[in-house]
Amino acid sequence: MSKLAVLSLRNRALIALITIVAAIFGGLALTNLKQELIPSIQLPALSVITTYPGASPDVVNNDVSTPIETAIQSVPGLESTSATSTTNASIIQASFTYGTDLATAEQKILQAINRIKSQLPESVEPNVVSFSIDDLPVMALAVTGYADAETVEAQLTASVIPDIEDIDGVSAAQILGAQGQRVTITPDAGRLAERGFAQTAITDALSQNGMLFPGGTVAEGDQTLTVQTGAKVTSVDQIGALPLVTTNPEQLAQGITRISDVASVELTRDPVTSISRVNGEPALTISVTKLPSANTVDVSRALTAALPDLQDALGDGAEFTVVFDQAPYIQQSIEALAQEGLLGLVFAVLVILVFLLSVRSTLVTAISIPTSVLVTFVGIQAFGYSLNILTLGALTIAIGRVVDDSIVVIENIKRHFVGDADRLGSIVLAVREVAAAITASTITTVAVFLPIAFVGDMTGELFRPFALTVTLAMSASLLVSLTIVPVLAYWFLRPGKPVLDEQGRHIDPEDPAAPPSRLQKAYLPVLRWTLRHSWATLGLAVLVLVGTGALAPLMKTNFLGDSGQNTFTVTQSLGQAPSLTAQDEAAARVEEAILGVDGIETVQTSIGSSGSAMRDAFMGSGAGITYSITTDDHADQAQVQADVKDAVDALDGVGTVTVSAAQGGFGSSDIEIDVTAPDATALGEATDAVVAALDGTDGIGQVTSNLAASLPYVAVTVDREKAASMGLSETAVGAIVAGAMQPRQVGSVEVDGRSLRVYLQAASIPQTIGELQGLQIGPVPLSEIATVAESEGPVSITSQRGQRTATVTVTPATDDLTAASATVTQALDEVDLPTGANASIGGVLSQQQDAFGQLGLAMLAAILIVYIVMVATFKSLRQPLLLLVSVPFAATGAILLQIVTGVPLGVASLIGVLMLIGIVVTNAIVLVDLVNQYREKGLSAHDATVAGSARRLRPILMTALATIFALTPMAMGITGHGGFISQPLAIVVIGGLVSSTVLTLLVLPTLYNLVEGARERRAARRAGAGDAEGPGAVAAEGSGVVAAEGSGVVTAEGPDAVAPADAEAPVSRRALRDQH
Repeated sequence: MSKLAVLSLRNRALIALITIVAAIFGGLALTNLKQELIPSIQLPALSVITTYPGASPDVVNNDVSTPIETAIQSVPGLESTSATSTTNASIIQASFTYGTDLATAEQKILQAINRIKSQLPESVEPNVVSFSIDDLPVMALAVTGYADAETVEAQLTASVIPDIEDIDGVSAAQILGAQGQRVTITPDAGRLAERGFAQTAITDALSQNGMLFPGGTVAEGDQTLTVQTGAKVTSVDQIGALPLVTTNPEQLAQGITRISDVASVELTRDPVTSISRVNGEPALTISVTKLPSANTVDVSRALTAALPDLQDALGDGAEFTVVFDQAPYIQQSIEALAQEGLLGLVFAVLVILVFLLSVRSTLVTAISIPTSVLVTFVGIQAFGYSLNILTLGALTIAIGRVVDDSIVVIENIKRHFVGDADRLGSIVLAVREVAAAITASTITTVAVFLPIAFVGDMTGELFRPFALTVTLAMSASLLVSLTIVPVLAYWFLRPGKPVLDEQGRHIDPEDPAAPPSRLQKAYLPVLRWTLRHSWATLGLAVLVLVGTGALAPLMKTNFLGDSGQNTFTVTQSLGQAPSLTAQDEAAARVEEAILGVDGIETVQTSIGSSGSAMRDAFMGSGAGITYSITTDDHADQAQVQADVKDAVDALDGVGTVTVSAAQGGFGSSDIEIDVTAPDATALGEATDAVVAALDGTDGIGQVTSNLAASLPYVAVTVDREKAASMGLSETAVGAIVAGAMQPRQVGSVEVDGRSLRVYLQAASIPQTIGELQGLQIGPVPLSEIATVAESEGPVSITSQRGQRTATVTVTPATDDLTAASATVTQALDEVDLPTGANASIGGVLSQQQDAFGQLGLAMLAAILIVYIVMVATFKSLRQPLLLLVSVPFAATGAILLQIVTGVPLGVASLIGVLMLIGIVVTNAIVLVDLVNQYREKGLSAHDATVAGSARRLRPILMTALATIFALTPMAMGITGHGGFISQPLAIVVIGGLVSSTVLTLLVLPTLYNLVEGARERRAARRAGAGDAEGPGAVAAEGSGVVAAEGSGVVTAEGPDAVAPADAEAPVSRRALRDQH
């Protein structure tokens, strides 16, 4: 690699030009990078969503969920499935192994469903959907203050939504909470019977008219024209004018009978199924999603700028309120990390200045930071990543490291370029001495991230961009240190003062006999003491290691820390099937309480279902009340959430209110317990037992179960014999009841450019159980042939591969998952479950265990990779093992700092440990590399250790302190934003660097001297005492230093000499030859 420096020095103008061009391209890349909160992630999962209107959970489970779940089990790459059956809908989650082609998997699932399509109810149509981070809305707007909801909805649909979708980067805009319109056909049974038609004649007329048919082509003159038969139905009047198709002579004799003759045809509003409010006022919500390639911040800015014009066009006193916007938090997080990175850069530069005491040298070294960062931006754009809290966090972490290689190079150049030394020769010599060491140290730093490529689940998806960013930054820093830094040193550095020995003669600064600096004078007595008391030093180090290990259980743990984002969710449930009116009244009280909490800016309330069974099933909001809350971004988010919880807990008669516990924006911090049992009765008993065992336990907050509430429903039990006596089957009775109870979609019509669904509904829909009992089934009421009574069933049915399951959700009352896990595990061990029932821990705890396990294996793989790199560097199997001792000792500082700061150990912390493995050996490589160079010149292991340690003291301290101070702003979280990933990572690296630096400067030299010194003594004994007096070797009595002929090594003398006077050394040249 030193040849790269020689080439650069020979082409200095070209290197300067390349540097300028790289900086320009880096700046352009920075301005063009997408800004996002987290990397865009495509989860390896597909959902099969099926709507089955009017069906209870039991019916949905038996008729839809179980057949589909069974059918898709043979799809390649499928890891697990789970089915959730609720009223009106089924959702089946299919999880695949990472790396599965989801497009192919989707085709396979559709093929499997098509094979059993005949077994499914006729009215259901399964839909297969995937999910990625890009599917989440980037903004949500609320429209309030209007007088006429119908008029506003029409204006939004006609003009506002198209205008929003025309904004660059916007994928779609949807109105949530709009009531909508439909065409309702209500047959008149008397008039139908009078004209001899059945109700099916209406559906036949709709299905057989309004269709377009291709009719081939005809030649007209010199043109060929296509023939098209039929015309679309485009109005309500046209639907009413459709003729019924006659099927017998009596109908034909009466003349033409139109739909309007036997039924009313009206344009009506959809049934009210939900209520939406913002800060207590009725509202409509517009959800805006972006294109995958779009910049979230740019989309938000463009939409925000367009809001005044959209509001003016809307009129009617309506106002837009932003209830959710990703952009401000993204900007805050990015700006916070950028500020912390700039502060870290300043601190690192100050550290360099303090050690080098040269503005020129400091500037030459510091130039590597912006240059490496700008080159990294080019790489990020080339690999298609965005600027988010992970990639920017990686850059901020790397700021303290990208300067390391340049520090080592410039420090060695300053050591050699003194007096009247040749400028070019000194720089080349200095770079040649350290090129191999800094290359190896950089490779070890980036190589530890290779195992991240094999880490699956969310952890691998999130941190692969992080790993790539660090790799790019460190690789750029190595290139800068070997090309740009030597050129800048050639141009700007001035020769330093020559080093003089005690006689005033010039002496090579690298010579062991060179007088020590003030820093070395403070260090050498400590080093000599550790070398004289090697076993005591190692024993003390082991004691510290064991003691720190004993303190490890005191660390808190989590999965991913709280992001501090200024949005959270509150949910409210009123129990068994509450009416929309009851929910509305209860929600008003909770809204008032939440709005009274300091720090709350916006409360968006959604009551009931959205009106779309598919959306409710997929988004999990099919019932109940949801509050989406936006807070003041400068407020203490944890405290605001706690205040909201206290405010709603003080209310009576509002049901169960739960404040969400989101974690890092990537999932929930709740612990889930999956309960399985052979039947529904045992499942209920087991679930109740688990809830009872956990409820009220220390460290546990709320405990809920998806079996905790039952859903009332009206059960119609047909007497098959009585029905058969009237010529009816159970299926026929069920069809008559379904047709009378719920409108049936029979088609669609395009009116004024809008597609409206057409529904056929009974003239009189039973509204009570009594009215349902009186429903006429032929000549008798329903109660004559069936029992109609209220019953209860589950709100939802969850199954895995056909076996019913229940989920108990536990919200920890602390941020320490370890403590919560121990409590939950102990409670489960003590609970008495029914025969055949089982309870296992899942949720965030399962995610944490999987992530910790995979990252643990990644660390072992990283250590192996580092060992291989060092074997290639030192051409030895033994010496790299000495350097790897620094890895467990680095953990001591990391553990202690985690405990002191109280920051939980999570996935981000383990990524820091992984990074630390590569970092802690870099200084050791630089030190041992120089020690080996001294030994090649003839010094004994002891003297080479002392000389090498003293010479590498300054660069080791500089690199360590530069990194520590560069990460200090991030570890302190001084900006208060975006630190949930970077802060724990920085704390681990700082703590590990502190302990590993002490190890490198004291324990590693001691261990090296013990192992290599013992090897030298064995070699000397094998050589035999007769060769000790061989010609050409001079043993300096009492000095412990061998001066080999032509080596240029000067025997150290004096109390302050670097080479100590009490070292044991080889006593013959043969011994040295045997050694090398």
